Amino acid sequence: MILDTASCNDKINASITRTVTASEKVSAGGVFTVQCIGADGQVKWEESLKNLVVNQGLQDMNAKYFLGSAYTATWYIGIYGAAASNDPVAGDTAASHAGFTEIVPYSNATRPAATFGTATTADPSVISNSASPAVFTINGTATVGGAFLISDNTKSGSTGVLFSASDFAAPGDRNVTSGDTITISYEFSLDAA
Repeated sequence: MILDTASCNDKINASITRTVTASEKVSAGGVFTVQCIGADGQVKWEESLKNLVVNQGLQDMNAKYFLGSAYTATWYIGIYGAAASNDPVAGDTAASHAGFTEIVPYSNATRPAATFGTATTADPSVISNSASPAVFTINGTATVGGAFLISDNTKSGSTGVLFSASDFAAPGDRNVTSGDTITISYEFSLDAA
């Protein structure tokens, strides 16, 4: 009789190495929508333009939300001149904006207010003043190259916080004449990217 004996041992080692990183980004951006109505009531031109949120605006948003700094609930819209001599940059502030020069060929006593509605709860969360756009009653001839959002209502004023600015896209600069009306809506969105 033959007896065969066999023994067998299996050993399995396994390891998993995983690097976990959490990354959350938020993107923010706005769009100015500008419409010029002539004295005859006809639309002369329309423009939608993405904005540059300047460094001062970003800092202000963080400080007010996360640090509870004094809050400014009122914002105003201004217009600036021809793109050939106006180009907003991230370093522009309300006090020093070499990137652009405000123009004031309108009869309003102050910069028109940007009266915002309720922010949406979706992603992105959007807020705008489209239900009550800023209105400029033009009383002179000028070339308009862009728009900006600021917390100071004084025409040509340099206090407060400059939040954003934007040049008109191609074909660029637009002409206005006395009797025209410009309406400007601003829509700002925060997106958890």
